Amino acid sequence: MSDLASAAAQLRSMHKPGDPLVLVNAWDVASAERAVAAGGRAVGTSSVAIAASLGLPDDPSAPVGPLFEAVGRIAEAVEVPVTADLLDGYGLDPAELVDRLLAAGAVGCNIEDSDHARPGSLLDPGGVAERLAAIRSAAAGAGVDIVINARIDAYVHDGPGATPDVIARGRRYLDAGADCVYPLRLTDPAVVRDVVEGLDAPVNANFGGSVADLAAAGAGRVSIGPRGFFSALAAFEGLAAELLVDQRRPAV
Repeated sequence: MSDLASAAAQLRSMHKPGDPLVLVNAWDVASAERAVAAGGRAVGTSSVAIAASLGLPDDPSAPVGPLFEAVGRIAEAVEVPVTADLLDGYGLDPAELVDRLLAAGAVGCNIEDSDHARPGSLLDPGGVAERLAAIRSAAAGAGVDIVINARIDAYVHDGPGATPDVIARGRRYLDAGADCVYPLRLTDPAVVRDVVEGLDAPVNANFGGSVADLAAAGAGRVSIGPRGFFSALAAFEGLAAELLVDQRRPAV
């Protein structure tokens, strides 16, 4: 546990507003190794990408065993801290969630506030805060102060005018023990600046143009989610189409 505790502290120290941790989210060992070889100081996973690569749904109905096994293979293959995208926690008890995370060798996690029982809705922020506090408590009990990235999906469900709700939710989640706040689809540097000023804490932005612009706006973390995975699939699809084009032509 001492190695994991050190890795968690290292990961936390990388969240510097204005000098963000940049994560090129991976989904398997090959993508994780390439992200590190390119200069990645840590590896973040994408739940969408891992689930798709395993043929599983990206929702709480997915069997958690294969998902944590994928995270474990990534963590074993790289020598940098790993943080895992865990959707809403897959309904796991906080203690089991932390135990599975640490057993996989990861020291951070994303926990989101979308209500998967009511698509298009957000969970009550009080309930999310209680869950985050329980995860923080479970991590303390396990002896590893994991890095909790609280994902807020207000921009996804309520559009660009959701900044006041993002800030209100972010404050509650930070008070509950989150280390960083992640408003999904936060890409505009001007809005990043507003959120950072409203929270005075590390904010995870999504890459949308320039890392330098996001850094100047005060972002403490920048990630791309499943973008790398979908780009890789698109390249593969193009290659396959080019190679197999003759087989699609009707015989003369």
